[in-house]
This record gives sequence, C-alpha cells and structure tokens, in this order.
Amino acid sequence: MDISKLIEDRSAGDVITCDVNDLVRDTIAVLAGKRIGALPVMKAGSLAGIFSERDVIYRMAEEGSACLDKRVGEVMTAPAITVDAGAKVDDALAMMTRRRIRHLPVVDQGHMCGFISIGDLVKSRMDEVELEAEAMRNYIQTA
Repeated sequence: MDISKLIEDRSAGDVITCDVNDLVRDTIAVLAGKRIGALPVMKAGSLAGIFSERDVIYRMAEEGSACLDKRVGEVMTAPAITVDAGAKVDDALAMMTRRRIRHLPVVDQGHMCGFISIGDLVKSRMDEVELEAEAMRNYIQTA
C-alpha cells in the first residue's frame, strides 16, 4: 500500500503544526494537550523541521529549564526527514526503523500533505496481514 492511500481520508489542513517562532514551553503544552509526540515545524508555510519529545529531553539535559524560553526553530530537528506520498508503507517503516524516528511528514511535489506516525504504519501493515490471512482461510475452505 502507498502512503497516499493511508492518508487519503485525512486533510492536510488537519495536521497540527507549530511555527519556528513559537516558544518551546507553549509547544510542549500542545504536545501534552493533544497527547502527541511530535509536530511538523513550519516557516512561512513551508516545512522547516520536526519538534519532538526527544528534542525537549535532549535540550533539557544540556540546558535545563532555560530551553523552555527558546524558539522552536532553535531546538527542532532540521532538516525534517520526509516520505513521499507515493512511497510504500513497508519502505517508510524500514526508513523509520533505520533512522530511529517515529514521525514523518508526507510530501507531495515538495509540499507537506500529511503527517504519519510509526503507529499508523504498523496498524496499516497489520490490517493488510489480516486481510491476507482471511483470504487464505477462504481459499483453503473452498478448495
């Protein structure tokens, strides 16, 4: 399955994002309030990076609470690792595993059109395996 199929029912406008100029403390509140682990970071309407729980932890370890008053653009992971909308789910899973990341902005012709997590991909793959297993059971029963 392609990533585009996975996100076809989602609107790019529904992706929760933050801006490079937002304060870290405010963005942490968004992560906590929405119970999510990462946000795409935007600058003038374009993807500038990713801000995740890991960025907060690493900066807290280095700087303590002073990092809370910094701008997201100063602490985000950049450039963002992205996946093309036409990529296969298995390829995206492999990349996430290899790069040790849990979130990917989905891009189409250079513009972000979605945001996926490793959980989205695992669920998709599990659904595919279940459909294959059901087809095999039906085939065996009718043979």
